[in-house]
Amino acid sequence: MTAIIVVGAQWGDEGKGKIVDLLAENADMVVRYGGGANAGHTLKVNGQKIVTHLLPSGVLHPRATCVLASGMVIDLAILLAEVRELEARGLSVRERMVLSPRAHVTLPFQAAIDRAANAGPQSIGTTGRGIGPTYSDKAARIGARVGDLLDPTRCERVLEQLIEPWRTRARAIGATLPTAEEAMAYITPIADELRPMLGDASIAVDRALKRNDRVVFEGAQGTLLDLDHGTYPFVTSSNTVAGGACTGVGVGPTQIHRVVGITKAYCTRVGHGPFPTELVGSAGDSLREAGEEYGATTGRPRRCGWLDLPALRYVARVNGLTDLVVTKLDILTGYKLIPVCVGYTVHGEFTEEFPIDSLDEASPVYEDFAGWTEDLTGARTMADLPETAQDYLRMIEARVGVPIAMVSVGADRAQTVACHDVFAGRS
Repeated sequence: MTAIIVVGAQWGDEGKGKIVDLLAENADMVVRYGGGANAGHTLKVNGQKIVTHLLPSGVLHPRATCVLASGMVIDLAILLAEVRELEARGLSVRERMVLSPRAHVTLPFQAAIDRAANAGPQSIGTTGRGIGPTYSDKAARIGARVGDLLDPTRCERVLEQLIEPWRTRARAIGATLPTAEEAMAYITPIADELRPMLGDASIAVDRALKRNDRVVFEGAQGTLLDLDHGTYPFVTSSNTVAGGACTGVGVGPTQIHRVVGITKAYCTRVGHGPFPTELVGSAGDSLREAGEEYGATTGRPRRCGWLDLPALRYVARVNGLTDLVVTKLDILTGYKLIPVCVGYTVHGEFTEEFPIDSLDEASPVYEDFAGWTEDLTGARTMADLPETAQDYLRMIEARVGVPIAMVSVGADRAQTVACHDVFAGRS
């Protein structure tokens, strides 16, 4: 058996969707273990663009079982819309999906509260999809779980328990709350359609591993947005690191064989928060346009900057990365010199560590690397890449201390350079 966790190695939007899609071609099961509809994975297959928010990226492969685990927060209407859209494209989904009854549900009023609470000057730049309020309710032990809402005998009681504590705050920020009865009327038809997909995610994954199946655990967002290990408070509300896969699914860490980190050849960030290598003005605009850096979920323009090696080493440590995948290498074509952050100066002292708790007081230190002018989109082996592009990749491997398994040189599934088989490990 092989169990692989795929995590974002930056602030999200690293191209995890494409890589999970590629891995899922040889996988028996793909598992989403955390986050909610704030994730947006864009897949381009044969020129066709498909965006998923809740369904695992591996859903495009008919042989793969798709699991939505208990660590997720799920907007049932969005999930159902995704299922219907893919079925309209001729892809079967319901027959091979396992939806955990322990996953918490995001209701429209939680999204409304999220948007209202983040509309002012103190906003941290959330997607407004209700993720924070849902995880808050989960931690407060008043949340509504999928299994609760699919059981009519306790649905109304659970919804009332969820809604009532929000009334005072909702009035203060101008959000409108439904009654429990109104929420039930919204939920019931959706729940009835999703009911056949219900199943114990932990048991399903455990059985797959005992059958020696290949299982891919798909994360959402990036490590630097992790609630505990990210750039707090400008983070998401869940654990996006590899350890979150174990807790979010219900499997032990001894079941995991490899942890794959996805990083762009440069950096991006959506929303507010520190971003030391950010390029402002025309330089940032140029990189954004070349990389089509706009959020798949919100359409927001992403902030763009140079690669941050201290951050990558930090991510490798907290996740225990065994492999790296570098995406969007092709976007750097045309730069004569490519600056890369190799360390920081904090209060006059140089450090090669990522100063995550003092980023506002840290200045990045750059080293320039030779660029290239050749079009990389047709490359399928390392030898197809120009020597300076190969040098750039070898530099990342050496300075992060993690071998590169794949390099993406375009958005399409086929535009990928394979360095070694992630399932087999490095030879």
